[in-house]
Amino acid sequence: MRLEPSWPLLGLLLCAVGPPAQEEFLVEISGTTVTITCPLTSDTINWQGTGGTADADNTRKYILKDHDSSPVNLSCSSGSEKHELYLNARVCANCAELDALTLTGIIAADLLITLGVLILVYYFSRDRKGRASTSPAPRPRGQKTQRPPPVPNPDYEPIRKGQREVYAGLESRGF
Repeated sequence: MRLEPSWPLLGLLLCAVGPPAQEEFLVEISGTTVTITCPLTSDTINWQGTGGTADADNTRKYILKDHDSSPVNLSCSSGSEKHELYLNARVCANCAELDALTLTGIIAADLLITLGVLILVYYFSRDRKGRASTSPAPRPRGQKTQRPPPVPNPDYEPIRKGQREVYAGLESRGF
């Protein structure tokens, strides 16, 4: 008997019967204020930790005002149930919060501006290729011919065997 057809059914069965989902703390950070919500649903929740206070309106929430980004151990308990949390949250007093729509708008605007600059550069560089320039026309290229040597300067005549007296004053001098 082949077991390959039953693998998807076994996977689905394991997902449905798997371990129960664990409830998690909800942590909200706004400026230097950190708000932690306990996963317990009881009306009387006891918080244990330092640096914060339980919210007066909702005992499930614990508020850390003016948090200094130092790690904190917190726990919330109700009866025999107890949940613990190690909080190592970085906070910033001068940070600005961006929602997803604002961030998407900034990225889209950046892409549109970049695309516009690319189109302008292409448009203006394309027209330059076919225009006649105002500079003089280049000489027609024919076969390469050798140029004659330049006319020698009379101040720099070569030394000839019989005329050393012209250069007699150029003896090496000891310094």
